[in-house]
Amino acid sequence: MSKTKTAEDLMIYKQFLQLIYYTEDICKKYPKSEKLCLVTNIKNATYDGIKYVLDAYKEYDKKEKLSYLNKIDSNLKYLKILIRVSYHSKYINNKNYIAWSKKITNLSNLLGGWYKACQKL
Repeated sequence: MSKTKTAEDLMIYKQFLQLIYYTEDICKKYPKSEKLCLVTNIKNATYDGIKYVLDAYKEYDKKEKLSYLNKIDSNLKYLKILIRVSYHSKYINNKNYIAWSKKITNLSNLLGGWYKACQKL
């Protein structure tokens, strides 16, 4: 008997969850003055990203699926900007900046593979 594959089985889904866990931990260190602005935008970008992963996985129409994958890409680029601002503002240290950036780069690479696979369909 073969197990039915779900969105939770996707590597990009698992990596996004790791990004969310990391984001939640790091955002606790931000100053109170940024909790309603920068932190909210960072968290929204990560949660929107995983939602788009789920939407893309469920979508059968190629054009719509590619649209969701483009949204994920935009979210990741936006998140990179927010993290760069966080580093520039000294809310996170160099180690956090590098670790966070690596997680986003890994997701971008997985996304690129998924995008290419969808284009071949």
